[in-house]
Formats: sequence, C-alpha cells, structure tokens
Amino acid sequence: MSVTLNETVPHFSAPMTSELTFDLSQYQGQKIVLYFYPKDNTPGCTNESIDFTEHFNQFVTLNTRVFGISRDSLRKHENFKAKYAMPFELISDEDETVCSLFDVLKEKSMYGKKYIGIERSTFIIDENGKLVAEWRKVKVPGHVNEVLETLKSL
Repeated sequence: MSVTLNETVPHFSAPMTSELTFDLSQYQGQKIVLYFYPKDNTPGCTNESIDFTEHFNQFVTLNTRVFGISRDSLRKHENFKAKYAMPFELISDEDETVCSLFDVLKEKSMYGKKYIGIERSTFIIDENGKLVAEWRKVKVPGHVNEVLETLKSL
C-alpha cells in the first residue's frame, strides 16, 4: 500500500532525532512537509536541508511542521542536524518502511552500477492527514520556495 494524492495518509511512526518518535497522529491540526532525500552530508541533500532551514520561520507561520527523511541512521542524522543547525527533526527510515509507503525507492545508476536509492521527493500532508501535494524527482534550486507557495495557496 502506498500513499495517493488527495487520500488520507495511512498511519505510520518512525524514529527521529532528539530521541523522539514521529507519529503521524500527533500532528493533527498542523500541515506536514516530508522531504525525502538520498543521504546525509551529500551536496544536493545538504543544500536542500539548508534551504528548508533558512525558510523554517515561514513554515512555522503557515502552521507547518517540516521533517527530513532518509535511510541514514539516527547517529548520522544527529550529526547532520547539528552540523547545519537544523531547527526541525530528521526521520530515520533504515528499514525503508516509510520510503516504501511513499514509493520513493527507485532504481538509480552511478558509475555504471545500478542500485536502489531514494528519489528526492517532497509531500505535503494537510491538517486532517490527507496528502494534498507531492513533488517527485525534485531539483533542489527553488524547490523550497515552490513548497512555500503551494502551502500559501492551501
């Protein structure tokens, strides 16, 4: 089962930084931005996370919680978050449960070798738990502004 646009997102929980657990039901009444990225401390992922950090107060103003998510361990996430002073939590999905739910695992190729990795993707879940926007194959430059504009129109 995977998420579908304009449908309620199935309940899920996952470990996240600051010794917390993400539980979708805890955020009723708030919008959620989930941005999936391939790997901590890589150029594109770092730039995307910095963009979300720099615009964090605008998300707060729009009653929106931001969460980054990848398959990295909590230890790697804690270091990444601290290094760039991210004001939001990072979700660790080492078992790929959440990645599978959002269908972001895709075949990729690097130096001629094929592997399964996270396709950079962002999702907005509304105050009632419904998936209201999604971006797949995200290009980092300008993406956070596009997410903010979409949130303002909801």
